[in-house]
Amino acid sequence: MSREPNYEFQEWWNKQREKNHDFFTNDSNNANKGFLTVEIRSLNPDLTTEKDRSRSARQLSWICLLRFQQLANSLAWITNSFLLLLRTANRRISAADSPCDSSASRLYRIIKFFLVLVVLLLCVELVAYFKGWHFSPPSAASAEAAVELFYALWLEIRADYLAPPLQSLANVCIVLFLIQSMDRVLLMLGCLWIKIRRIKPTASMEYPMGRVETGNVDDYPMVLVQIPMCNEKEVYQQSIAAVCILDWPKERMLVQVLDDSDELDAQNLIQAEVQKWHQKGVHILYRHRLIRSGYKAGNLKSAMSCDYIKNYEFVAIFDADFQPAPDFLKKTIPHFKGNDDLALVQARWAFVNKDENLLTRLQNINLSFHFEVEQQVNGVFINFFGFNGTAGVWRIKALEDCGGWLERTTVEDMDIAVRAHLCGWKFVYLNDVKCYCELPESYEAYKKQQYRWHSGPMQLFRLCFLDILHSKVNKAKKANLIFLFFLLRKLILPFYSFTLFCIILPLTIFLPEAELPAWVVCYVPGIMSVLNILPAPRSFPFIVPYLLFENTMSVTKFNAMISGLFRLGNSYEWIVTKKLGRSSEADLVAFENESDSSVTETTSFLRSSSDSGLEELSKLEVTSRRSVKTKRNRLYRMELTLAFILLSAAGRSLLSAQGELTVGHYRCHLESELQVTLTQHLLTNNSNFGVTGSGLKQFSIGHSLYGCQNANCEATCHWLKYKVCTKQKGIFEED
Repeated sequence: MSREPNYEFQEWWNKQREKNHDFFTNDSNNANKGFLTVEIRSLNPDLTTEKDRSRSARQLSWICLLRFQQLANSLAWITNSFLLLLRTANRRISAADSPCDSSASRLYRIIKFFLVLVVLLLCVELVAYFKGWHFSPPSAASAEAAVELFYALWLEIRADYLAPPLQSLANVCIVLFLIQSMDRVLLMLGCLWIKIRRIKPTASMEYPMGRVETGNVDDYPMVLVQIPMCNEKEVYQQSIAAVCILDWPKERMLVQVLDDSDELDAQNLIQAEVQKWHQKGVHILYRHRLIRSGYKAGNLKSAMSCDYIKNYEFVAIFDADFQPAPDFLKKTIPHFKGNDDLALVQARWAFVNKDENLLTRLQNINLSFHFEVEQQVNGVFINFFGFNGTAGVWRIKALEDCGGWLERTTVEDMDIAVRAHLCGWKFVYLNDVKCYCELPESYEAYKKQQYRWHSGPMQLFRLCFLDILHSKVNKAKKANLIFLFFLLRKLILPFYSFTLFCIILPLTIFLPEAELPAWVVCYVPGIMSVLNILPAPRSFPFIVPYLLFENTMSVTKFNAMISGLFRLGNSYEWIVTKKLGRSSEADLVAFENESDSSVTETTSFLRSSSDSGLEELSKLEVTSRRSVKTKRNRLYRMELTLAFILLSAAGRSLLSAQGELTVGHYRCHLESELQVTLTQHLLTNNSNFGVTGSGLKQFSIGHSLYGCQNANCEATCHWLKYKVCTKQKGIFEED
């Protein structure tokens, strides 16, 4: 234990110190210094008493070794992290496992070669920048080293042979860009006119809302509802349920579930769902093809070949992920009454997962513009637009008149719409009738969908071009189909968006002799992006990601357009877009429960007899859900290569900006020398050196090279040109 402190002694000692302060102070004149101070003398008076704080050589060597070890550990950590990043990226880079990837191998090789070329050019420009050749470009005659001669020759080749064709291609793309921008502006003006005048299609009659009484069904035409699907276990239940609860007399409607699934568990699940609704009194049939020829077009063609189809007047088509509202048929069928030349009534798509992630938000921008502007304007003013493949009602007579479904392209919906238009049929678009569906939530699924949507129109254009020319429609409709519908919106748009912003823009940075105006690169694309976002105003915060997203997707769209136009790769391959099964109607389950309570005793017996089978199918469904693996984010090599090209061009633009700043300082230094030297040659010498011919040309080149923008240099340039002209005319007067 520690001793307790003696506070009394401490207080006494402090009082004594205060009384005898002078006695305890260390004063050199104090006679009692020896009483308080003890001097200890060393035997060796030459040694200093201070401790030497300098480090020995051994300590320094250990410190250096420690520093080197820390540096080596840091370098090893950076190297391992970089290698780990490369291995992870290599594992996640998308391989050519899909038709769009395999057909893109040619384009990928071209883009990869372009990346190598851009990197080499960037290295050359870096060498020129550090050598100072950006400020004073060398000439082939005055070059001393081989590198300097190479750069001088490169400048001549760049200016004489590479820049002119690049500038010509840029001018062509600029013209196409302006034409397409004008088309967008006209569409927006048409949409604004429709909004101001409140123009919309009106039906000659209306069906009463609510449940239809069984006795009064003569006013309701016979409607066939088709649901084509293929291996879509995630969405089959909600689509079948949404169609089966449509507010239409059950005896006046037949539902066809057209299953092209090649997976046995998917077939069993869909067939069990059909059987369940059949037991509830819905007229529903299950059709399965053993040979999946023609994909969706072949499936619809096979279903329309049944004998009982002749008893029906209209056919409504819904894809597997679409969920129509119960009053869908009551809002669309009345438009056919009194319009015998009307073939199609198309409803608008609405998306249940548009706010799921950034990808779905960006898709919503494009599709909102498509439905709100393109489809509505074309439907109001020219009664023609492309059928969207689903959420539409066709007159069966019109389908038979134009030849039915054909299997020649992957866009059977656009194919039959074009043929119906050439036969004189009209279309109606209903912007206020919405049918909920699901957007692809992964980039891979969206990329495959866009590949099919952009390769199919080029296939169709190649096949039906002569049919359009030889059709009986007027010249205005032919021009609209060829120039606007196909060339401008299906061919020119992906061509210039990829060529101008992904190829020409980086090249103009490395070849500054070819220029792109700032309004082409910045202002017009910004204005067009704002116009595209106007139909979806909530998406304005995503305008910058939208610009980058469109630039990235231009690679896939351009590749799909080229593949479809020239029949490259597997452009005729159909890949079903992956869905996740997002539900849209909150009252869907409630309505199904109500229908369960109204089922008769006989149907309950049939339902109870199939409970064991449903239990087995539910076990299969749970097992399939558990077997789904967690997917990681993937890297796509073509988009990644394009990103490195744009980054290299950005690095070159930074060199240009730095060079302009340095030249600005250098320009101020040379300004007075240029003015004095050239003026002296002009006033004192009778020769034409520095005044006419090559001398004046060199001065002009130097003036444009250094970009003299200040007032003094501009005044000097114009003043010297005036003196040259007066000297050549012999009327020179000294100032």
